[in-house]
Amino acid sequence: MSFALEKESPLGFLWDNAAVAALADTYTSFQERREALGLSNPGTVENIAREVQRDVFLNNYTFSGLRADLTKAFSIQPLFQVSHAFSIGSQGLPPYTFAALFGTNKIFMQGNVDNEGQLSTRFNYRWNSALVTKTQIQIAPGPNQAMVQVDNEYTGNDFTASVKTLNPSLIDGGLTGIFIGSYLQSVTPNLALGLEAIWQRAAMNQGPETAVSYCAKYKGSDWIASAQLQAQGAITTSYWRKLTDKVEAGVDLNLQFAGLSGAGGLMGMPMRKEGVTTVGAKYDFRMSTFRAQVDSTGKLSCLLEKRVAPPVQLTFAAEMDQFKQQAKIGMAVSIEAGSEELQEQQELGGGAPPAQIPF
Repeated sequence: MSFALEKESPLGFLWDNAAVAALADTYTSFQERREALGLSNPGTVENIAREVQRDVFLNNYTFSGLRADLTKAFSIQPLFQVSHAFSIGSQGLPPYTFAALFGTNKIFMQGNVDNEGQLSTRFNYRWNSALVTKTQIQIAPGPNQAMVQVDNEYTGNDFTASVKTLNPSLIDGGLTGIFIGSYLQSVTPNLALGLEAIWQRAAMNQGPETAVSYCAKYKGSDWIASAQLQAQGAITTSYWRKLTDKVEAGVDLNLQFAGLSGAGGLMGMPMRKEGVTTVGAKYDFRMSTFRAQVDSTGKLSCLLEKRVAPPVQLTFAAEMDQFKQQAKIGMAVSIEAGSEELQEQQELGGGAPPAQIPF
């Protein structure tokens, strides 16, 4: 009697039920053990060094030239505000940018357009408490200046999984673009391990390229260490520590291995090592925040944010490159205003609570 006939017999049916029950029991036991460990969500692979890269370091805050930001909020629930940004003497910022933002518990929408006609939009939608879809579109004058990015992020109790695509296309009967999948899992209350896989194809006449990187994150009582090993031979490590209630410090090391003439060690040729180490600190005062950092290339940077009044903030940024003998200075003023109804709600402490926006 064949195996197919055995599966159709009552004995085969019972065997199937026993196999399914065994798998279900194994999964349930595994879930119970995970819950007993009390694991927390470790964040995402993309932001594995967030405490250093985005909180302590000032790479995302520094600028040059003069800047003025005017923001007016019309409501808190839902969140709706518009802003005007003016800049002069800056290489990376346009002279004028208009932005509008709208957010609820499920939707986040933001649009920016500058004087050169470049449009940038974001749209995030929260399907449930765990799954969020993030969309980003950029359109600029000129050929090949458009960009589309879609990111689906699932946040579990002790893990985060993400699938991201950049400029996907099915033209000419084939798939092109960049596709990134990442997964970060807490294995102990302090340790999290993860990986990130990349598949990309620039054009149909080119073959696809793949790469896999691995990462780890360890969280102590008042410090966090992370490390990433990329397929191209790059190693990135970071260390963050909270010194006091108002002082944080961080160290970041980026080491890259590259072969000479594109061959490297495959042809017995010597390897070239390039590395940059950055040390930074952040000081939080009652009405101001000061960040400073220095790296091994001789670049020294600092940034001071001062709240001179509830709606007014002044920002001063400076950067000096010792080896290149170059210096940059930036000053900005930010003014936040609200409607009369919104100001009355804030003064009286009433109104609906702020929305949990899926940023």
